[in-house]
Amino acid sequence: MKREIEKQLIAWKISPIRAPLLLRGARQVGKSWIIEKFGRDQFENLVVVNFEQRREATACFGTLLPEKIVSAIELLTNSIIHPGKTLLFLDEIQECPHAIVALRYFKEQMPDLHVIGAGSLLEFVLNDEKFSMPVGRIQFLYLRPLSFYEFLSACDRENLRDYLGTVSLQNLPQKVIHDELLKLVREYIALGGMPAVIAAYLQTKSLYQTQGVQSDLLSTYRRDFGKYATKAQHKYLILLFEKVPSLVGTWFKYNKIDPAVHPREIKTALKQLCQAGLLYQVHHSSASGLPLVTTQNEKKFKVLFLDVGLVKRACFLDTALLFKEDIMLINQGLLTEQFVGQELLAYSDCKDEGRLFFWVREQKNSSAEVAFVIPIGNKIIPVEVKAGTTGRLKSLKIFLEEKNSGIGVRISANPLAFENKLLSIPFYLIAELPRLIHELQ
Repeated sequence: MKREIEKQLIAWKISPIRAPLLLRGARQVGKSWIIEKFGRDQFENLVVVNFEQRREATACFGTLLPEKIVSAIELLTNSIIHPGKTLLFLDEIQECPHAIVALRYFKEQMPDLHVIGAGSLLEFVLNDEKFSMPVGRIQFLYLRPLSFYEFLSACDRENLRDYLGTVSLQNLPQKVIHDELLKLVREYIALGGMPAVIAAYLQTKSLYQTQGVQSDLLSTYRRDFGKYATKAQHKYLILLFEKVPSLVGTWFKYNKIDPAVHPREIKTALKQLCQAGLLYQVHHSSASGLPLVTTQNEKKFKVLFLDVGLVKRACFLDTALLFKEDIMLINQGLLTEQFVGQELLAYSDCKDEGRLFFWVREQKNSSAEVAFVIPIGNKIIPVEVKAGTTGRLKSLKIFLEEKNSGIGVRISANPLAFENKLLSIPFYLIAELPRLIHELQ
């Protein structure tokens, strides 16, 4: 599968100010696979140390001297490591925190050696108050599920992907192409962007047979709970994990999970699932200036799941519904808001963790809510998803008037169009949103 992050990995390889790299992201998004592919394609040899499979490898990091570490790894793995020619991949690096600490010394004492670390539960080590992070001597990249564009490439529809880069208000897709792309969006929503699911689909060409893979992934995440939660916390993780998919796109309120459970327990579980990369918080922002994070309200937020296909499976939604009914009406638009949020994250800078925000105004007889607000250039752009109801369009207009904003965006199944400050974007063009906005300015 072609992943966009490969471009960033190649840029990292040739950078004169390169530092050891940690690739971050949830379990099963393809971190190990893409690093090993990168190592095979771009280096003379690849040396992999998996701390989960070879516990004894942690002994190689009993010292912080890179030369001694490399020598020990060579002997343990029966390999030769040549700085500049070898990629050293430290997989499941969270199992050896000393290895993370040692990365800073590779930057200082062996800068020519390319070193990448990754791990399924790495965030729990990096966020541990007892762990001293070597700031400034390690670089980070974030990997997420495949985007819709990456899905097109995986399905050998690169021609459509390239074509979408040329679409504009002056060059609109024909209806037959528009309909074909919407069909592919529905397929993507049914599958999601988890590599194992898409690989199964490419093998079987059956949306229904991939549901078992989705169920297996959900079970894998549940089994991981014991790795980062106490027995007492375990039940709250299960409770939240099973409840959140049906609450995507709604304000998160602790009593919605279980009124009988103290909010403190749910809050802890939420933090853990966010660290595991399984949930994303979308915070309210007053959208009064950039960056949006400076005006966020920590207490008001919505939650997105890791992947839209997993949301569909966790909610036991029949795949056939995605093709027989208006996709925006299924579960009050739950899948579309998850899809749009996931796409916005997918096309954000992979050097950053990725943040999403929404806007709301709570006034008697004049309340308003916009699904997402995003920065494009030096502008704050309101983005609505569940179009078609008067209230939603009213909210967008209220934002445009209150913030004196020039353009609002509505993402729906409708064709690309621009009228009265409203840019209508079809689901398949989310990746082109910044370009289309710039072309209007």
